[in-house]
Amino acid sequence: MDKLKKVLSGQDAEDRGGLSEVVETSSLSWGTRIKGFIACFAAGILCSLLGTLLLWVPRKGLVLFIVFYTFGNIASLGSTIFLMGPMKQLKRMFEPTRLIATIMMLLCLVLTLCSAFWWHNKGLALIFCILQSLAMTW
Repeated sequence: MDKLKKVLSGQDAEDRGGLSEVVETSSLSWGTRIKGFIACFAAGILCSLLGTLLLWVPRKGLVLFIVFYTFGNIASLGSTIFLMGPMKQLKRMFEPTRLIATIMMLLCLVLTLCSAFWWHNKGLALIFCILQSLAMTW
């Protein structure tokens, strides 16, 4: 745990900027941030798994899968906010090297929910679900 704290706080690296400043100025204690990260990440994984299980429910199974899978991705993405803070997370997401992937991921999140609820096109929603995963991996 101490090694993880040192690496994430920047004490183990040569560059003492960025993440170490956020860690030192955060109002949450290190233990609280780790607990928040684990809880949010676990909730994201649980939502994604629950969505996968609900895929086989008759009638609304695909819509439930899409909703739970999308909210699972949002929770998993939000879990890193506990480690580095919201502003640092947003700055890193919108760096020039990550900008296209971030826009694709956010656009696919919105389009997945739109296709499930308003357009009622399950095939399109499934395609956007796959694109979500690819954009988050990218």
